[in-house]
Amino acid sequence: MNITKGSGSGKSKPAKSGWIDISWPLYTGMRYWPENKPPKIEFFELRSKGGHTDCIGLDIISHTGTHIDAPLHFIPDGATIDTMPLDALIGPARVIESKDAESIKAEELVPYDFQPGERVLFKTQNSLKCYKTDDFIKDYIYISPEAAHFLVDKKISVVGIDYIAVGSRLYRDKNVETHMTFFKNGVWILEAINLSGVKPGPYELICLPLRVRNGDAAPARAIIKPI
Repeated sequence: MNITKGSGSGKSKPAKSGWIDISWPLYTGMRYWPENKPPKIEFFELRSKGGHTDCIGLDIISHTGTHIDAPLHFIPDGATIDTMPLDALIGPARVIESKDAESIKAEELVPYDFQPGERVLFKTQNSLKCYKTDDFIKDYIYISPEAAHFLVDKKISVVGIDYIAVGSRLYRDKNVETHMTFFKNGVWILEAINLSGVKPGPYELICLPLRVRNGDAAPARAIIKPI
């Protein structure tokens, strides 16, 4: 039995505790990078079918759903996901909303007073259009290479975005440059977060990847709470 789209796949909403789950739920039929294999999440044992337990199998790649990229993803012998410091994605973070219809650009970021070590999560028009379908949206909003260099100059420590990749799929060279700019400067990348119900502002962030040995990335559960 496949696990298909269900509750929790729409807008991110705060729980009674005040924490907001900004992770994508995993299910068969969810969005994925077209060159990758589609995620398959299904029961391989069911009590109703004579099994001893109910048990789900996950046939996914390391970049499925909400995930954290490690430098190894683009850099040979780069740091792996299991070496990421535990506190890298635990602590204060800021959600910034970008209005640009194509990409996050450096000039749009100039007014923000970025601080060294800051964790920055970008809410874009992806949050308005990309969550209305499970189909891959190829012209999603991405972080331009110029904006990546700007953020690195500000010495941020974490960058997140509300779709599958921080870089562009339409322009491969831009995709590579954006990723490499962050990776070469010690910035951890959080991709595929759901900020559709989240207002810009300061938050507390808790996000940890699965401990995949020597992994280039890993799925993660990300939650935020207004400060």
